[in-house]
Amino acid sequence: MPITDTDFNNKKSAFLENQLAELMKKVKDTEGNMNKKLAVAILAAGLGKRMKSPDKPKVMFEINGRPMIDYVVELAFMVNAEKVVPIVGHHRELVINFLDKTFAGKNIEYAVQAEQLGTGHAVIQTAELLKDFDGEILILSGDVPLLRYETVEELVNEHFEKNNTATLLTTVFENSHGYGRIVRDAEGNFSRIVEEKDAAEEEKQIKEINPAIYIVNAKVLFDALSKISPENNQKEYYLTDIFHFIPKEKTGTVVTSDELEVTGVNSIEQLKEMEDALNSRA
Repeated sequence: MPITDTDFNNKKSAFLENQLAELMKKVKDTEGNMNKKLAVAILAAGLGKRMKSPDKPKVMFEINGRPMIDYVVELAFMVNAEKVVPIVGHHRELVINFLDKTFAGKNIEYAVQAEQLGTGHAVIQTAELLKDFDGEILILSGDVPLLRYETVEELVNEHFEKNNTATLLTTVFENSHGYGRIVRDAEGNFSRIVEEKDAAEEEKQIKEINPAIYIVNAKVLFDALSKISPENNQKEYYLTDIFHFIPKEKTGTVVTSDELEVTGVNSIEQLKEMEDALNSRA
C-alpha cells in the first residue's frame, strides 16, 4: 500500500515529537542531577617546591592574572555546590584572604592540613565540616585550572544517573609517568588505582591514569577514610586507597580525551603551557 503525503507528515510529526520529548527529558534530568546535594573539597595545601617561590602557595600562582585556585573555586560554584571547602596549608592566609575577597557572600569554609601526610590525610581534614553532609562530595585539585565545566557536569550526571557510590574521572596519557594508573578487570570495569611508586612493571605500562578528580557519597567517603593507612612506599595516606573499601559494582568512571584539562601544574614551565592552552580556547 503506497504511503500518502498525509501518512508521511504524520510519521514525521510523531518522530519530531518523540525527539523533542527525549531532549526535554534529558534537559530535565541534567538539571535535576546538578541540583542534588553537592559539596566540593579542593586540595590546595601543596608547597610546590618546583615553583621556585617558597613564600607563595602553589595554587596562588597566576594564569592570565588569576590564581589557579580562582578557576577551581569558580568551577565548584558553577556546578551548584552547596559548600566549598578548600584544604589549605602552606602560607594559607594568602589563599584564605584571596578567596574570601573574591567569593564574598559564598559558602566557603576552610580545612587546614598543617602537616603534609598525603592526599587522603588532606581530605580527612574536612571531616569536621563535611562528615554530616547528606549528599555527595566532589573532590578537585587546586592546581588543575583548565578543568572544564562540561567535563565535571558529565562526571556528576554519570554519578547520579548510575546511582554510583563513587565515580572517577580518568584520561589516557601517552606518557603516564608520575601518575597513578587505573587498573581494570577482564571485562573492562574499574578494579583499583595503583600509585606509580607502588606499581609493578606491568602496571606501569598502563596508559589510563588517575588525575584525582572524584565524586563520592559523603558517608561512604569518611567511612573509607577512617580505614586507610600509610602502609605504602611513600608512607602517606593515599586518597586512592578509599577505593579498597567501596564496592566495585558501585564505582564508575568517566574518561576525558583532553589531557591538558586534567593536568596539574608542577613547574613554572607547565604554568606557561597552561596559560597558552587556556588562551587557545578563546
